[in-house]
Amino acid sequence: MRVLLMGFFLCLFAAVGALAEAPVFRREPVRIVTAMGETEFSAEIADTDALRQYGLMFRYTLPGDRAMLFDFGQARQVGMWMKNTYIALDMVFIRADGTVASVAENTVPHSLEVVGAAEPVLAVLEVAAGTARRLGLKPGDKVYHPIFKPAP
Repeated sequence: MRVLLMGFFLCLFAAVGALAEAPVFRREPVRIVTAMGETEFSAEIADTDALRQYGLMFRYTLPGDRAMLFDFGQARQVGMWMKNTYIALDMVFIRADGTVASVAENTVPHSLEVVGAAEPVLAVLEVAAGTARRLGLKPGDKVYHPIFKPAP
């Protein structure tokens, strides 16, 4: 019995320690406009190397009105993976002017397969799996947030 209790407390302390190391993300609104209408998300912003690296790892849920916006600071080739990510996601790859370059739907939790766009992008918006299909999201649709600049 003592061994079981010690094991339980060691696991509990390890879990609390992992949570204590989780970064704090600021939240900002992000809007998506598709042929079906406009949808707003409360997005956590990942705009530093540390925040981008941590992303949505170790989470078990992502409410339908939440998202994570990965801001890379400048357009570049981007590859994402799902290591230590417990929930399936849709990844929206976004150009510097806010237009959607591509969408990767229903990414596989824990996969090490690299998911990316065929062109340089400024950002990636991660939403719960199934969201892109529900919104009718496709390349050419528009995402609004202050990091995106209108085309000249």
